Amino acid sequence: MKKIRTGFQGELGAFSQEAVRQLLGQRASVTPFQRFDDVFKALVDKRVDAAVIPIENTLAGSVHENYDHLLEYDVRIVAETNVRIVHNLIACPGVRFRDIRRVYSHPVALNQCLDFFSANPAVEKIPYYDTAGSAKMVMAENLGDAAAIASSIAAAIYGGHILKRSIEDDRRNFTRFFLLRRTREARVAKAAVEHWKTSLVFTTRNVPGALFRSISAFALRDLNLTKIESRPLRGKPWEYLFYVDFLGREDDERAQNALNHLQELADFLRVLGSYPRGES
Repeated sequence: MKKIRTGFQGELGAFSQEAVRQLLGQRASVTPFQRFDDVFKALVDKRVDAAVIPIENTLAGSVHENYDHLLEYDVRIVAETNVRIVHNLIACPGVRFRDIRRVYSHPVALNQCLDFFSANPAVEKIPYYDTAGSAKMVMAENLGDAAAIASSIAAAIYGGHILKRSIEDDRRNFTRFFLLRRTREARVAKAAVEHWKTSLVFTTRNVPGALFRSISAFALRDLNLTKIESRPLRGKPWEYLFYVDFLGREDDERAQNALNHLQELADFLRVLGSYPRGES
């Protein structure tokens, strides 16, 4: 079986790697990249076959950089998945919890474990560029007074020992990930699933009622919007792009009618992908 070369941001053991596993299983071979735009560039340059990127977290909100990249690069969303984020305290083998004075992790992960730090005020939290990267660094430097907050996969990959499991404040902590393909190679799957989702982006003139009329294109067809978010439109201060998710396939009759209606109202419209809805 030919492997699907799949790029993601972060070190091996990042939560994005778990998203790759959920989306592609054993079909994927993974390639980590340091930056999100590196992942997108690798996909459009054909250095990978697919990419998996986070788009929003139930606690931290949207990954705004990736919304911008979805518009900037010629890629298309073909699937989504939701990963339960479990933060573990990981140290070198033999290090005890009472030895820990510093904890490294990505700033978002640190902020999702504030109850742990409140209960352990002597432990300093230190931001690092990546959750899995922090585990890799702690193990590589054999730190005896430090730990990392990362996934259990990262602990296994880098030989770390999990001192405390699931130290996140909120157990209902999920990150939504997109599976991306190059636009020319992406197809709307004919999978036998009941629930579909479509993502798009549009702009409209800054006149009274313009957004209301745009959204009414979906309401008039009984299409349920699951998300709407605005992002600044570069080069045009105080004007905005609107990113929308709705339930339905883009080639369904109702969806087509809604998109045609929106096309008449919008200055710009682009469908980013239509894909089976991920399970919560």
